[in-house]
Amino acid sequence: MTQNDAAPLTGTPARDSLFIPRGSVTAEIKFYTPPSDNSKPFNYPYGTDPPEGQPRRNFGDVDIPVEIKDIRGREHLFNLDDNAFKALEIDSSTKTDFASEDSIKRNYYPEVEQLLVKNVPGAKRVLPFDYTVRPSNGDRPPVLRAHIDQNRKAASGRVHHFLPDEAEDLLKDRVRIINVWRPLNGPVRSSPLAFADSKTVGNDALIDVEHRYADRTGETLSLAHRNEQWYYWSGINNNERLLLQIFDSEKESRLPHSAFVDPRTPVNAPERESIEVRSLVFG
Repeated sequence: MTQNDAAPLTGTPARDSLFIPRGSVTAEIKFYTPPSDNSKPFNYPYGTDPPEGQPRRNFGDVDIPVEIKDIRGREHLFNLDDNAFKALEIDSSTKTDFASEDSIKRNYYPEVEQLLVKNVPGAKRVLPFDYTVRPSNGDRPPVLRAHIDQNRKAASGRVHHFLPDEAEDLLKDRVRIINVWRPLNGPVRSSPLAFADSKTVGNDALIDVEHRYADRTGETLSLAHRNEQWYYWSGINNNERLLLQIFDSEKESRLPHSAFVDPRTPVNAPERESIEVRSLVFG
């Protein structure tokens, strides 16, 4: 994801900074457009510099206004198998210093494991393997481009990478990648997260993109616009969690997602801070 995908400051200055936008809204999301030379699309992610003379990515995007519906008040209508997302409210959260990698892995990872085992039907084992913190200082700004973090090839590669001795046996059973997303300074007032109902996303709209790191090449998916249905969860708070299903080896249930600029957000609203933890879920 590039700095050009970062959410800019925008909004309605007449509104109080504590105003929480709610309800359906029409807003722009960036969708995939192919490389001009029809070559395989690639991207050098945050923290990886492309070779001299090569662009950070060779494909483009187009801003398209879409209706984004609010799931607030009807969270129970959506599930991982059908829609590839699930909204949860939890009673408490482990004390974690989200500026500390050690604290996140020692305190928050176990909470994520327990949350997924409890709330994902069939889950027998959970392995958190990665996380992204998006602080308000702009080091990792919200991404304004419709994408899915891993495709099938990348998901299989994650299993082989983290559990090499067990990978072949594990891949014979159901394997999922599920992200647990939460704000750190909720309720969210700016750069909310939008997600497209998996049932409305056809495979023809998903494009494999090489994610080129210095030491390896992974693969993600970008989304070309069709007629998918977009949702968000207005004012998501610190005691709420969004489960985003990125991959499912058994069902074609996978979730394109993107931050978006809500035109109702006041210009002086606090910038969104959040963390997403990515986990392999077996069973």
